[in-house]
Amino acid sequence: MSERSVSRRKQEKRWYTVLAPEQFDRQELGRTPADEPEQLYERTIETTLGELENDASENNTKLTFQINDVGSDSAYTEFIRHELTRDYLRSLVRRGSSKIATYETVLTTDDYRVQIQPVAFTTKKADHSQEKAIRRTMIDLTREAAEDRTFEELVDAVVNGQLSSAIYAEAKTIYPLRRVEVQKMTLEARPEEVAEEEETAVAVEDEDVEV
Repeated sequence: MSERSVSRRKQEKRWYTVLAPEQFDRQELGRTPADEPEQLYERTIETTLGELENDASENNTKLTFQINDVGSDSAYTEFIRHELTRDYLRSLVRRGSSKIATYETVLTTDDYRVQIQPVAFTTKKADHSQEKAIRRTMIDLTREAAEDRTFEELVDAVVNGQLSSAIYAEAKTIYPLRRVEVQKMTLEARPEEVAEEEETAVAVEDEDVEV
């Protein structure tokens, strides 16, 4: 391909402003180029909560968004992941204390499937039964949070610290805690994907009972 052809192709690329979901006030996440709008779909953009809120203390929280719609000069996104940085998580670990982690896959009221990974840090070393009880509390409250919320509301509860605060308030009665965080939250399936999986499962079950 000639240099002129390459140059023409570069000139044909169009730049799109990538915007956060409405629950994050449609803030600008950056700009990205594409030859065709279709190329933008499923492209991911990573930022920090600190950048969105102009608060450096929140830079330990990473947020990932995925483009799911494209306008004339803008690309719109949906939330797909919340994750704390490894450096921040390491800073919470103390010698002679316990780190209690678990994960739970939940379904929101509007049928989004999400995996949530809470983690608790105790003031001193907890025994096995105490760790088990704290882990049970984290799982139960994570399930309850999803049962009462839409996907957007659950994202807010995690990002704003409401879920971790609720876990802390209840689990600290089992053993003294220093900190509770949600170290990761990931969108696993959208409503249409969940429905398709359920239809497939029913079809398989029907085949199993055929005589």
